[in-house]
Amino acid sequence: MTAPKQPRRPVPRPARPVARPARPRGSGRPIRLGNPRPRLRLIGFGLAVVLLIFTVRLLQVQAVDASAYAARANLNRYIPVTLAAERGAITDRGGVDLATTVDAYDITAAPDLLTPERIKAEGAARQAAGLLAPVLGEKADALEEKLTANPKSKYVVLARRQTPQVWRKIAELKKAQQEKAKHQQGVNVLAGVNRESHSKRVYPNGDLAAGLLGFVNSEGQGGGGLEAQLNEALAGKNGKRVYAQSGGRQVPTGDVKEQAAVPGSDVELTIDRDIQWAAQNAIASQVRDSQADRGYVVVQDTRSGEILAMADAPGYDPNDLEHADRAAMGNAALQDAYEPGSVSKVMTMAAVLEEGVAAPDTHVEVPNRLARADRSFADDVDHPTWHLTLNGVLAKSSNIGTILASEQLGKSREEADQTLYTYLRRFGIGRPTGLGFPGETPGILAKPSQWSASQAFTVPFGQGLSLNAVQAASVYSTIAAGGERVQPSLVRGIKGPDGRFTPAPAPPRTRVVGEKTARQLSDMLESVVDDQDGTGTKAKIPGYRVAGKTGTSNRVDPTTGRYHGYTASFAGYAPADQPRLTVYCAIQNPTKGSYFGGQICGPVFKQVMEFALKTLQVPPSGSQPPRLPVSYDGQ
Repeated sequence: MTAPKQPRRPVPRPARPVARPARPRGSGRPIRLGNPRPRLRLIGFGLAVVLLIFTVRLLQVQAVDASAYAARANLNRYIPVTLAAERGAITDRGGVDLATTVDAYDITAAPDLLTPERIKAEGAARQAAGLLAPVLGEKADALEEKLTANPKSKYVVLARRQTPQVWRKIAELKKAQQEKAKHQQGVNVLAGVNRESHSKRVYPNGDLAAGLLGFVNSEGQGGGGLEAQLNEALAGKNGKRVYAQSGGRQVPTGDVKEQAAVPGSDVELTIDRDIQWAAQNAIASQVRDSQADRGYVVVQDTRSGEILAMADAPGYDPNDLEHADRAAMGNAALQDAYEPGSVSKVMTMAAVLEEGVAAPDTHVEVPNRLARADRSFADDVDHPTWHLTLNGVLAKSSNIGTILASEQLGKSREEADQTLYTYLRRFGIGRPTGLGFPGETPGILAKPSQWSASQAFTVPFGQGLSLNAVQAASVYSTIAAGGERVQPSLVRGIKGPDGRFTPAPAPPRTRVVGEKTARQLSDMLESVVDDQDGTGTKAKIPGYRVAGKTGTSNRVDPTTGRYHGYTASFAGYAPADQPRLTVYCAIQNPTKGSYFGGQICGPVFKQVMEFALKTLQVPPSGSQPPRLPVSYDGQ
């Protein structure tokens, strides 16, 4: 059955919109929106320009200037560090260290890490300086100035050659600062403080041979003495290490480029440490007892010319330059020029004997006074007329007798002066010793044409010319060596980094006088020490024949340039029959006790010579001295 159909409801139509009210007349033109296309074009053009600029800059950075920017980046990223070469050692002839090196550190910092922009705090440099000052022994203001002088710098040296103990203290401070920064209790102002491995020069024997060795300055270069003279060989060649860094620390995985340093060579001297000690001890004691300005002792091997000891007093400790007396920091034995006095008479006698104008037994009548030039000459003591042999003139150290002997060297005074001058030059007076030591004086020996009227008579007995202590020792070594001068030497050889030892070249030898003259002179010098009338009896050594000569001269005060005080000296060698060693001693301006060379330098000679002979195991003399006559019967 089908349901009946329901009638369809009509669908309602949407309501018609309300009609827009009519625009009143006279209200103006309607508002219309502008065309957006010009603005879009302008914005698009601006963006294109900006992109073009970025593109050009990108091309410039990555293509055109890529290498320059990479280099600049590396400059900021990589830190170059100098690898200091280990300085060679200086040893005595037995290989005992006189100067060596130990581990040390240069303390460095990166100032750019302490700027307010990097560390986000004010006064970081001042804080760092305050922490480091007491550890480094520096003033905080000085350290702060180093840290702020160039704020963009990545490297500055705060202190050089500090001990490992100093670095350990700094490392502890760095750790403490790091812990504080970690717990937000401040900033780590020591983050950029680092170390560079270096070496520090030390002198194991303190002041022993300090005047000879010299010292090393804060830059690690020789500042005096042999350290300066041999600096090129000792210093070696520094290396270089470049590493990547970040925040003042090395990047573990960064590139490292390293050029190894070449160590310096070791230098072996002719010095014997034990003999040097004996010489230094003896001269220091006598200078102190005599309240003198200074003194020096030189010990030389007569056969080879090698210097076995060169000591002066007062000295200094090169390990503590801060407290050293600047006046004592040189090597007076080579740098002092002074009038030698009677030790110089041996050269006048050498000329007289070599020229054949007199012999050791030639008679010389010596008055109490001798008028020459503008003055009257005298001996050290008033005496009646002496009737001496030429040997006696030397033994009693007569100035008048020496003048009379020197006058026989030529038919005229001018000819005699020229002959004497020639021999003095042959002995090395007025010339460098050949050692090449820094500041060495060659002495003063004017040409005869420049001698004053009185100088022509004072030069023969050692006044009016000057020399240094090594030159004086060399004169006596020349006589001991049979009249042949062997140039003094201080270096036996050099051991390179490869361990190979290169001996020093043999020193030149020069014939000064003949062997006969040297033998006669040696016999005469023995009379100075052995004869009861001699002036050098305090230099006697039991069991050994000793040849020597005393000296007491007026001294030129280096401050005023006038004569003031005396120079006391003694020079000699032993054993006289088989010469092995020469010892020379001089003391400047003794003010307490005797000022005669035989009295204060004779004992020093004996003490040093005895020690050296025993040290070198030199056998005693096997014969008696000749004992030449000192005087003759004037009746």
